[in-house]
Amino acid sequence: MRVLHVGNFGSRAKGAFLHSVAPKLSRGLIRAGHQVVDFADRDVARASTVMGSRKFGTAGANRALQRLAHDMQPELLLLGHADTIAASTIAAMRRATPAMRVLQWNVDPMFEPDNIARIRAKIDVVDATLVSTAGEALAPLRRAGMQLGFFPNPVDFSIETGQAHLHDHLPYDLFYACGHPSRPLRSFCGQDWDMEHFMARLRTAIPSLRPHLAGLCGQPHLAGFPYQEALSACAIGLNVSRRQDYLLYSSDRLAHMTGNGQAILIDRATGYDQLFGPGEMAFFSSFDELAGQLRGLIADPARRRAMAAAGRARYHALFNEMLVARYVVAVATDTHNPKDYPWPTLIP
Repeated sequence: MRVLHVGNFGSRAKGAFLHSVAPKLSRGLIRAGHQVVDFADRDVARASTVMGSRKFGTAGANRALQRLAHDMQPELLLLGHADTIAASTIAAMRRATPAMRVLQWNVDPMFEPDNIARIRAKIDVVDATLVSTAGEALAPLRRAGMQLGFFPNPVDFSIETGQAHLHDHLPYDLFYACGHPSRPLRSFCGQDWDMEHFMARLRTAIPSLRPHLAGLCGQPHLAGFPYQEALSACAIGLNVSRRQDYLLYSSDRLAHMTGNGQAILIDRATGYDQLFGPGEMAFFSSFDELAGQLRGLIADPARRRAMAAAGRARYHALFNEMLVARYVVAVATDTHNPKDYPWPTLIP
């Protein structure tokens, strides 16, 4: 298929977005044999004004996308957080190319009202919507005639290149990155946490712990190659998103940590214990259980390596970039068969 993929492929922030979902999905589509053109809507908007303003370049980005679609005649239009592009632009493109199918994907949480509003802004001009949350939490987005379901965070071994699972000794025991430790508080283990306080308590519980932190405890945020270096240097990854009670929702750091060979600590409430066994990820339901799991993995490098290798292999089998790309195309073209995929797919 000819695929026009609109998303944040930009290079201005976050280390050129080395680990982002959009380039992984495009790579998966290309590796599956599709012709893909990426359109970085935010960069085009900035380039449309003398001052480099995304806000004032919105009209220019919308015009540029329409011109590209006219010249390319895409069979599939993918929208990944393409907030610069207006629903009216998509409607005009559909009138010009009636056979074109349109799918939007989103990896932000369903418990953010602003995110729901952004998804709904295009819901009347797309054939399908996929979100990185599964199950009935998606119900507020239901619309007659639109496919609606789960979008996994893909892993791509050409991007997640670390192999922490091959090493008994690494510079750090634990990796944890956090955008804002206390805004809002993070809810897990049945409690709301300021992650600065959480990390202090974890260090008290395990005095010998060697954590590599990003964005908390005075440590800077990491992006690009320094972020990849950190992922490769840590034995265990702590996966704590802002909430754990939305089925299969997770920050895409889960793919980054698992793909780079870290053993994963994750709250059972996420539902990932439905897809991974206890030998593939370390699950917890309380602070004490989390600390016990962490302590045990640090003390037993062979067990940690085996768990990390098994989890990495399982995550890749479930959510590699080519399988996720195949799923996106199948949903967009109404050829999806839920039996072809090992995760919960569409909701009725």
